[in-house]
Amino acid sequence: MMHKLSRRKMIETVFGGVGAVGLSAMLGSPLEAAESLGRYTGQRTPGKAKHVISLFLSGGPSHVDLFDPKPALVKFQGQRPGSTDLRTERQTGGLMPSPFTFQKYGQSGIECSELVKNMGSVIDDVCVLRSMYSFNPTHTPALGLYHTGTILLNRPSLGSWISYGLGTENQNLPAFVALDSGAGGAGGLGGSVTRAGFLPAEHQGTSFSDSETAPDKMIQNLQNKWMDDKTQRRQLDALQELNRGFSDSFGPDDYLEGRIKSMEGAYRMQFEAMDVFDIRKEPQAVRDEYGDNPFGHGCLLARRLVERGVRFVHVGSGGWDDHKDIEKEYRKKVPNMDQSAAALVRDLKRRGLLDETIVVWGGEFGRTPVSESGTGRDHNPYGFTMWTAGGGFRGGLSYGSTDEFGFKAVENRVSIHDLHATMLYALGIDHTKLTYRYAGRDFRLTDVFGDVVDGVLKA
Repeated sequence: MMHKLSRRKMIETVFGGVGAVGLSAMLGSPLEAAESLGRYTGQRTPGKAKHVISLFLSGGPSHVDLFDPKPALVKFQGQRPGSTDLRTERQTGGLMPSPFTFQKYGQSGIECSELVKNMGSVIDDVCVLRSMYSFNPTHTPALGLYHTGTILLNRPSLGSWISYGLGTENQNLPAFVALDSGAGGAGGLGGSVTRAGFLPAEHQGTSFSDSETAPDKMIQNLQNKWMDDKTQRRQLDALQELNRGFSDSFGPDDYLEGRIKSMEGAYRMQFEAMDVFDIRKEPQAVRDEYGDNPFGHGCLLARRLVERGVRFVHVGSGGWDDHKDIEKEYRKKVPNMDQSAAALVRDLKRRGLLDETIVVWGGEFGRTPVSESGTGRDHNPYGFTMWTAGGGFRGGLSYGSTDEFGFKAVENRVSIHDLHATMLYALGIDHTKLTYRYAGRDFRLTDVFGDVVDGVLKA
């Protein structure tokens, strides 16, 4: 005897949800929309930010060559004072001054390197955190700490937590997008960057390469090139007929539910992604402002994505692990990064998006003020610089400091957990209340650590 199978049950039963590939709209009415409301139920903080763009330089950019001037390095060049005897990953030599000059920028007079003069032009909108610190000098655990709040390999990423807590503003696009050129360096896409861990699967980051500008090359197999709508409908009808006898006795499954939602999202993306991912639709002057390079493409696309309601966008840049020839390497690669990052801050402000968008820049650690191989710098987790802009963070502020050589954070020290707590606060979330129960305990992004850094937020 024939019986009617619900649309959702049909998708659940057809090859475990894979066969439907989001063709739900062809059934005559759409499936239930992916849940748009977040799961955060704690009291809202005063923070009003809605989106985050993370500009991540994997490998570890050198703070003493970009945002943290240390004239004492010149005075004590080649020497090895006792305060520099900190354990690093590799053997290092004496103090090495920066080969780049620093000057004051903006009304705030924050000193920046000659290499980041474009960032200097927007420095009054930037909060420079000169007292960041971590505790592991090795890439993989340090990346895990930044992206997930722990060095363990099974925890959800920052973007997944934000997606889980706040939900999505646009059900036609992923809440969490990760962009990277795949140019190399420690980290890259996948792993701790996009991991949903034990959170529901729909909160995992969706990865794309920003080395391409054509959406059909960035997003493989987004549209069906072999079947028209009628053919797809006939195929779906056949699958429905084949599966009418399937039992609906099995209960709810979170992983299956996540897959169903991702397939539904994949179908809906056909209608919007081909537009929003196409940066070629931007005026040439805007594209020139960001720069014609993968990081520039990623920054421009990040702005387009937050305009459309994407919650969290990771823009990655690899190859910042400079153990030698740092002057040569920085003169080659910093200008593109500087142009693109400054253009993003400027463009968000011009469009009225900066107040609701947190931009955070940095790497998993910094570099040593002592030399390695004569011309490079080793990993330095003891003290380094990150910066934030928009989203309720104070602009034109230099917060905290490292010691006279730039090796260790000493004043107003800010941990990765403190940064995460402060970002969540700016998004309206109390970091101690954003939890998920797993394996018998309540987990959170900041674990049992982290304090909101009130001094970097607007009153």
